[in-house]
Amino acid sequence: MLDALEAPGLDQADSGTLSEHVFRRIQAAIVKGDIAPGSKISEPELARTYGISRGPLREAIHRLEGQKLLVRVPHVGARVVSLSHAELIELYEIRESLEGMACRLAAGRMSEAEIDDLRRVLSTHERDEAFQAGVGYYQQEGDFDFHYRIIQGSGNRTLAKLLCDELYQLVRMYRIQFSATPNRPRQAFAEHHRILDAIADRDGELAELLMRRHICASKRNIERHYLAAQQQTSQPRGEA
Repeated sequence: MLDALEAPGLDQADSGTLSEHVFRRIQAAIVKGDIAPGSKISEPELARTYGISRGPLREAIHRLEGQKLLVRVPHVGARVVSLSHAELIELYEIRESLEGMACRLAAGRMSEAEIDDLRRVLSTHERDEAFQAGVGYYQQEGDFDFHYRIIQGSGNRTLAKLLCDELYQLVRMYRIQFSATPNRPRQAFAEHHRILDAIADRDGELAELLMRRHICASKRNIERHYLAAQQQTSQPRGEA
């Protein structure tokens, strides 16, 4: 875990407090999978790695718990979240419903300038090296994230708080984990374009339907992944 979190020159952070910087480093390592799901978080180990006192470190860990990236296990301490198959499907069911609604609202509320900016975001995604190689989808966060921009464009602050704050990094963690499935990156990109076209046409009903289908396709991709993993583990081992 330490290799993924080594932060030389931490005292030269451009902005924010030491706790904020440590929070961002650990968050990125969890979301990108550098710290594996289920891994135990050792406060003394992290404190030594960063040369940070336990107070600011605990503040960072508390914030990560608020983002659902860390969970407290009785008599064990903090661990990186590891959703079960059923929990992950439930998360995608929530996304399907709420992001579909966000699309419908965005179709009526996004300005022409915001829609033009979103087209430029997709152009950036298309130029990404991993996407061009067919091994992944562009995974920058915030304003470079197609889903994030649509949720913000919905104009619904409660929806944005839930999807762009409380659940955002947890969702990103699993989007990154399953984005490298063969053929899925280009399929997702084409689906994004169709969603954006519906928003640009101010067709909220179609935009909602397309977003729900898009997330449902991702959910089916996850289910295929779990089924393949189960089949692999259930196969009898060959004789030595």
